[in-house]
Amino acid sequence: MKYALLLLAPALLFAQGPKSELLWPAGAPGAVGQEAVDKPSIDWYRPATPNGAAVLVCPGGGYGGLALDHEGKQIAEFFNSFGVTAVVLHYRLGPRYHHPAMLDDARQAIRTIRARAAGYGIDPKRVGVMGFSAGGHLAATLSTHYQEGERPDFSILIYPVISFTTIYTHSGSMWNLLGNPPDPAQVENLSNELQVTPQTPPAFLFSTTGDTAVPPENSVLYYLALRKAGVKGELHIYQEGQHGVGLGQKYPALATWPGLLKNWLALNGWIPQNAK
Repeated sequence: MKYALLLLAPALLFAQGPKSELLWPAGAPGAVGQEAVDKPSIDWYRPATPNGAAVLVCPGGGYGGLALDHEGKQIAEFFNSFGVTAVVLHYRLGPRYHHPAMLDDARQAIRTIRARAAGYGIDPKRVGVMGFSAGGHLAATLSTHYQEGERPDFSILIYPVISFTTIYTHSGSMWNLLGNPPDPAQVENLSNELQVTPQTPPAFLFSTTGDTAVPPENSVLYYLALRKAGVKGELHIYQEGQHGVGLGQKYPALATWPGLLKNWLALNGWIPQNAK
Protein backbone atom coordinates (compact mmCIF):
# COMPACT_ATOMS: atom_id res chain seq x y z
CA MET A 1 0.00 0.00 0.00
CA LYS A 2 2.79 2.41 0.95
CA TYR A 3 4.61 1.65 -2.31
CA ALA A 4 1.43 2.32 -4.33
CA LEU A 5 1.00 5.71 -2.66
CA LEU A 6 4.59 6.63 -3.51
CA LEU A 7 3.92 5.83 -7.16
CA LEU A 8 0.81 7.99 -7.11
CA ALA A 9 2.50 10.96 -5.43
CA PRO A 10 3.65 12.82 -8.61
CA ALA A 11 0.21 12.43 -10.21
CA LEU A 12 -1.51 13.63 -7.04
CA LEU A 13 0.81 16.64 -6.95
CA PHE A 14 -0.10 17.55 -10.53
CA ALA A 15 -3.81 17.02 -9.82
CA GLN A 16 -3.69 19.77 -7.19
CA GLY A 17 -3.41 22.30 -9.99
CA PRO A 18 -0.86 24.94 -10.86
CA LYS A 19 1.29 26.79 -8.37
CA SER A 20 0.97 30.57 -8.68
CA GLU A 21 3.83 32.94 -7.97
CA LEU A 22 4.10 36.72 -8.08
CA LEU A 23 6.70 37.90 -10.57
CA TRP A 24 7.61 40.95 -8.52
CA PRO A 25 7.01 40.18 -4.78
CA ALA A 26 8.17 43.68 -3.82
CA GLY A 27 6.01 45.33 -6.50
CA ALA A 28 6.25 45.49 -10.28
CA PRO A 29 8.28 48.33 -11.80
CA GLY A 30 5.97 51.19 -12.69
CA ALA A 31 2.95 49.63 -10.96
CA VAL A 32 0.11 52.16 -10.71
CA GLY A 33 -1.84 50.49 -7.91
CA GLN A 34 -2.20 47.49 -5.65
CA GLU A 35 -5.02 45.63 -7.40
CA ALA A 36 -4.68 42.17 -8.92
CA VAL A 37 -4.09 43.70 -12.37
CA ASP A 38 -1.05 45.50 -10.98
CA LYS A 39 0.54 42.27 -9.75
CA PRO A 40 1.75 40.15 -12.69
CA SER A 41 2.25 36.48 -11.89
CA ILE A 42 3.05 33.07 -13.32
CA ASP A 43 1.28 29.74 -12.95
CA TRP A 44 3.56 26.70 -12.84
CA TYR A 45 2.17 23.54 -14.45
CA ARG A 46 4.55 20.70 -13.64
CA PRO A 47 4.41 17.31 -15.37
CA ALA A 48 4.60 14.10 -13.38
CA THR A 49 7.90 13.25 -15.11
CA PRO A 50 9.74 16.33 -16.41
CA ASN A 51 11.90 15.83 -19.50
CA GLY A 52 13.90 19.02 -18.91
CA ALA A 53 12.13 21.34 -21.35
CA ALA A 54 10.05 24.32 -20.26
CA VAL A 55 7.83 26.80 -22.09
CA LEU A 56 6.68 30.24 -21.00
CA VAL A 57 3.11 30.59 -22.30
CA CYS A 58 1.73 34.06 -23.13
CA PRO A 59 -2.06 33.97 -23.68
CA GLY A 60 -3.63 36.36 -26.15
CA GLY A 61 -6.32 38.96 -25.68
CA GLY A 62 -5.35 42.02 -27.69
CA TYR A 63 -3.13 43.34 -24.87
CA GLY A 64 -6.42 44.18 -23.13
CA GLY A 65 -7.32 40.76 -21.69
CA LEU A 66 -5.97 37.24 -21.20
CA ALA A 67 -7.46 34.10 -22.75
CA LEU A 68 -6.30 31.99 -19.82
CA ASP A 69 -8.27 28.83 -20.66
CA HIS A 70 -7.80 27.83 -24.31
CA GLU A 71 -4.53 29.78 -24.62
CA GLY A 72 -3.26 29.10 -21.12
CA LYS A 73 -4.49 26.18 -19.05
CA GLN A 74 -5.26 23.91 -22.00
CA ILE A 75 -1.87 24.63 -23.53
CA ALA A 76 -0.07 23.93 -20.26
CA GLU A 77 -1.84 20.60 -19.89
CA PHE A 78 -0.91 19.70 -23.49
CA PHE A 79 2.77 20.30 -22.73
CA ASN A 80 2.57 18.42 -19.43
CA SER A 81 1.18 15.40 -21.28
CA PHE A 82 4.65 14.79 -22.80
CA GLY A 83 6.87 15.95 -19.96
CA VAL A 84 7.31 19.68 -20.65
CA THR A 85 6.99 22.13 -17.75
CA ALA A 86 4.64 24.97 -18.71
CA VAL A 87 4.55 28.39 -17.07
CA VAL A 88 1.53 30.57 -17.91
CA LEU A 89 2.20 34.31 -17.75
CA HIS A 90 -0.32 36.80 -16.37
CA TYR A 91 1.24 39.95 -17.82
CA ARG A 92 0.03 43.50 -17.32
CA LEU A 93 -2.47 44.91 -19.80
CA GLY A 94 -3.46 48.09 -21.58
CA PRO A 95 -4.84 50.63 -21.50
CA ARG A 96 -3.85 50.68 -17.81
CA TYR A 97 -0.28 49.82 -18.79
CA HIS A 98 1.75 50.37 -21.93
CA HIS A 99 5.10 49.14 -23.22
CA PRO A 100 7.53 48.23 -21.68
CA ALA A 101 5.44 46.84 -18.78
CA MET A 102 4.40 43.72 -20.70
CA LEU A 103 7.93 43.03 -21.91
CA ASP A 104 9.29 43.63 -18.40
CA ASP A 105 6.92 40.92 -17.14
CA ALA A 106 7.99 38.45 -19.85
CA ARG A 107 11.66 39.14 -19.17
CA GLN A 108 11.19 38.60 -15.44
CA ALA A 109 9.25 35.39 -16.10
CA ILE A 110 11.97 33.76 -18.21
CA ARG A 111 14.61 34.84 -15.70
CA THR A 112 12.51 33.25 -12.94
CA ILE A 113 12.15 29.98 -14.85
CA ARG A 114 15.90 29.71 -15.31
CA ALA A 115 16.54 30.66 -11.67
CA ARG A 116 14.22 27.82 -10.57
CA ALA A 117 15.55 25.34 -13.13
CA ALA A 118 17.50 23.06 -10.81
CA GLY A 119 14.61 22.61 -8.39
CA TYR A 120 12.01 22.06 -11.11
CA GLY A 121 13.83 19.53 -13.29
CA ILE A 122 14.43 22.06 -16.07
CA ASP A 123 17.43 22.37 -18.37
CA PRO A 124 18.08 26.14 -18.53
CA LYS A 125 19.22 25.68 -22.15
CA ARG A 126 15.83 24.26 -23.17
CA VAL A 127 13.51 27.09 -22.16
CA GLY A 128 11.24 28.48 -24.86
CA VAL A 129 8.44 31.01 -25.17
CA MET A 130 5.02 30.55 -26.75
CA GLY A 131 2.40 33.16 -27.48
CA PHE A 132 -1.03 33.46 -29.05
CA SER A 133 -2.24 36.52 -30.95
CA ALA A 134 -1.12 39.57 -28.89
CA GLY A 135 0.66 37.07 -26.65
CA GLY A 136 2.44 35.97 -29.83
CA HIS A 137 3.56 39.54 -30.29
CA LEU A 138 4.88 39.54 -26.73
CA ALA A 139 6.70 36.24 -27.36
CA ALA A 140 8.20 37.65 -30.57
CA THR A 141 9.18 40.84 -28.73
CA LEU A 142 10.98 38.83 -26.07
CA SER A 143 12.68 36.87 -28.86
CA THR A 144 13.96 40.03 -30.57
CA HIS A 145 14.43 42.44 -27.64
CA TYR A 146 15.93 40.18 -24.95
CA GLN A 147 18.73 41.15 -22.59
CA GLU A 148 21.49 39.01 -21.06
CA GLY A 149 20.07 35.75 -19.71
CA GLU A 150 16.61 36.31 -21.23
CA ARG A 151 16.95 34.85 -24.73
CA PRO A 152 14.43 32.05 -25.28
CA ASP A 153 15.95 28.92 -26.77
CA PHE A 154 12.99 28.66 -29.16
CA SER A 155 9.78 30.52 -29.97
CA ILE A 156 6.30 29.19 -30.74
CA LEU A 157 4.15 31.87 -32.36
CA ILE A 158 0.48 30.98 -32.82
CA TYR A 159 -1.59 33.28 -35.05
CA PRO A 160 0.69 36.05 -33.75
CA VAL A 161 0.44 39.79 -34.08
CA ILE A 162 3.83 40.71 -35.59
CA SER A 163 3.78 43.82 -37.76
CA PHE A 164 2.76 47.33 -36.71
CA THR A 165 3.97 49.04 -39.91
CA THR A 166 1.93 47.22 -42.56
CA ILE A 167 -1.73 46.89 -43.56
CA TYR A 168 -1.79 43.60 -41.61
CA THR A 169 -1.55 45.39 -38.25
CA HIS A 170 -4.00 44.47 -35.51
CA SER A 171 -4.72 48.03 -34.45
CA GLY A 172 -6.39 47.16 -31.14
CA SER A 173 -3.30 45.32 -29.91
CA MET A 174 -1.04 48.16 -31.03
CA TRP A 175 -3.15 50.82 -29.31
CA ASN A 176 -3.42 48.87 -26.06
CA LEU A 177 0.33 48.32 -26.08
CA LEU A 178 1.50 51.75 -27.23
CA GLY A 179 -1.43 54.12 -26.73
CA ASN A 180 -3.44 55.95 -29.36
CA PRO A 181 -1.85 57.60 -31.20
CA PRO A 182 1.30 55.53 -30.72
CA ASP A 183 4.84 56.87 -30.87
CA PRO A 184 6.11 56.22 -34.45
CA ALA A 185 9.53 55.16 -33.14
CA GLN A 186 7.92 52.53 -30.93
CA VAL A 187 5.69 51.38 -33.78
CA GLU A 188 8.79 50.55 -35.84
CA ASN A 189 10.79 49.15 -32.92
CA LEU A 190 7.97 46.75 -31.99
CA SER A 191 7.20 45.68 -35.53
CA ASN A 192 9.08 42.48 -34.83
CA GLU A 193 9.67 41.29 -38.37
CA LEU A 194 12.01 44.28 -38.62
CA GLN A 195 13.98 43.25 -35.53
CA VAL A 196 15.01 39.70 -36.44
CA THR A 197 18.77 39.04 -36.43
CA PRO A 198 20.93 35.90 -36.77
CA GLN A 199 20.73 35.65 -32.95
CA THR A 200 16.92 35.47 -32.90
CA PRO A 201 15.69 32.08 -31.60
CA PRO A 202 14.31 29.49 -34.04
CA ALA A 203 10.54 29.69 -34.37
CA PHE A 204 7.51 27.54 -35.13
CA LEU A 205 4.59 29.51 -36.56
CA PHE A 206 0.96 28.51 -37.05
CA SER A 207 -1.87 30.54 -38.55
CA THR A 208 -4.91 30.15 -40.80
CA THR A 209 -5.99 31.70 -44.07
CA GLY A 210 -9.43 32.19 -42.54
CA ASP A 211 -8.11 34.45 -39.78
CA THR A 212 -9.48 37.91 -40.53
CA ALA A 213 -8.56 39.40 -37.13
CA VAL A 214 -4.79 38.82 -37.37
CA PRO A 215 -4.04 37.96 -41.00
CA PRO A 216 -1.53 35.16 -41.62
CA GLU A 217 0.74 37.63 -43.41
CA ASN A 218 2.00 38.48 -39.91
CA SER A 219 3.41 34.97 -39.60
CA VAL A 220 4.72 35.03 -43.16
CA LEU A 221 6.61 38.29 -42.58
CA TYR A 222 8.31 36.90 -39.47
CA TYR A 223 9.17 33.62 -41.20
CA LEU A 224 10.70 35.47 -44.16
CA ALA A 225 12.74 37.59 -41.75
CA LEU A 226 14.03 34.41 -40.12
CA ARG A 227 14.96 33.03 -43.55
CA LYS A 228 16.83 36.20 -44.44
CA ALA A 229 18.73 36.07 -41.14
CA GLY A 230 19.60 32.39 -41.52
CA VAL A 231 17.51 31.33 -38.51
CA LYS A 232 15.69 28.00 -38.49
CA GLY A 233 11.92 28.20 -38.69
CA GLU A 234 8.82 26.22 -39.58
CA LEU A 235 5.60 27.83 -40.85
CA HIS A 236 2.15 26.24 -41.14
CA ILE A 237 -0.83 28.10 -42.59
CA TYR A 238 -4.03 26.10 -42.60
CA GLN A 239 -6.83 26.88 -45.04
CA GLU A 240 -9.74 26.94 -42.59
CA GLY A 241 -10.16 28.32 -39.09
CA GLN A 242 -10.98 31.63 -37.49
CA HIS A 243 -8.83 33.57 -35.05
CA GLY A 244 -8.32 32.20 -31.55
CA VAL A 245 -8.69 28.47 -32.21
CA GLY A 246 -6.26 27.39 -29.49
CA LEU A 247 -5.37 23.72 -29.85
CA GLY A 248 -7.98 23.39 -32.60
CA GLN A 249 -10.01 20.80 -30.69
CA LYS A 250 -13.30 22.17 -32.05
CA TYR A 251 -11.99 22.22 -35.62
CA PRO A 252 -11.09 18.75 -36.94
CA ALA A 253 -9.16 20.26 -39.86
CA LEU A 254 -6.84 22.06 -37.42
CA ALA A 255 -6.36 19.31 -34.86
CA THR A 256 -3.05 18.20 -36.38
CA TRP A 257 -1.05 21.36 -35.63
CA PRO A 258 -0.11 20.44 -32.03
CA GLY A 259 1.41 17.23 -33.33
CA LEU A 260 3.45 19.18 -35.86
CA LEU A 261 4.72 21.38 -33.04
CA LYS A 262 5.71 18.35 -31.00
CA ASN A 263 7.58 16.92 -34.01
CA TRP A 264 9.43 20.22 -34.47
CA LEU A 265 10.47 20.33 -30.83
CA ALA A 266 11.82 16.78 -31.07
CA LEU A 267 13.54 17.45 -34.41
CA ASN A 268 15.56 20.25 -32.82
CA GLY A 269 16.40 18.36 -29.64
CA TRP A 270 14.35 20.40 -27.16
CA ILE A 271 12.33 17.33 -26.19
CA PRO A 272 13.25 13.63 -26.51
CA GLN A 273 12.36 11.94 -29.82
CA ASN A 274 10.12 9.51 -27.95
CA ALA A 275 8.49 12.06 -25.62
CA LYS A 276 5.07 10.89 -24.42
